[in-house]
Amino acid sequence: MNGWQTLFYKEVLRFWKVGFQTVAAPVLTALLYLTIFGHVLEDHVKVYDRIPYTAFLVPGLVMMSVLQNSFANSSSSLIQSKIMGNLVFVLLTPLSHWSWFVAYVGSSVARGLAVGGGVLVVTALFVRPQFASPLWILVFAVLGSGMLGALGIIAGLWAEKFDQMAAFQNFVIMPMTFLSGVFYSIHSLPGFWQQVSHLNPFFYMIDGFRYGFFGVSDVSPWLSLAVVGAALAVVSAAALHLLRIGYKIRS
Repeated sequence: MNGWQTLFYKEVLRFWKVGFQTVAAPVLTALLYLTIFGHVLEDHVKVYDRIPYTAFLVPGLVMMSVLQNSFANSSSSLIQSKIMGNLVFVLLTPLSHWSWFVAYVGSSVARGLAVGGGVLVVTALFVRPQFASPLWILVFAVLGSGMLGALGIIAGLWAEKFDQMAAFQNFVIMPMTFLSGVFYSIHSLPGFWQQVSHLNPFFYMIDGFRYGFFGVSDVSPWLSLAVVGAALAVVSAAALHLLRIGYKIRS
């Protein structure tokens, strides 16, 4: 294996060795969301005419799990390595910033897809999944997990202690995730909040991902693809720049 492949393997092995915590636990959390929200709101909320609320909820929970765990993978790896002091062993290697980026983002995508796949399998025991366009599902899952993996690199480089990382998750990732239409259609919101939702790139990830299941969505999947692609390009460029200059890791 060459350099980036070795680092990628190390990062995948890191989260897989504690798979009960990094994969199984998020799957259980998503299942609890489905059980509680589905049971309480199934007879009270109608989003699309032919789609039960519980079925509508599943793609949102899958994508939410993909995004949160992709971010957690790269960000936790970097902050732990910085605090424990073992990041120096990676710095000593002749790896380029591109190798770092591909390895960290690639392993984040792997973890995000593993968790998302687990959530989809478990929820299929309760709701029969629909696959109107599997290609859209795969595209948005990969692009979304890639963007959150790159964002995790930025957060991991910026944070110097665990409470800063927790603040990033609590005040950036969690609000953007829960205000993205995981549990509702934005058409059920007042006009002002609909406009706010259109400024949230997470909304386009989840809406486009949901389109792959049902063939219906709040906005065009092509618009969602354009927004997510642009957001991925911007975040990736920022992460690559910080890796290239060694932001907070080469001092």
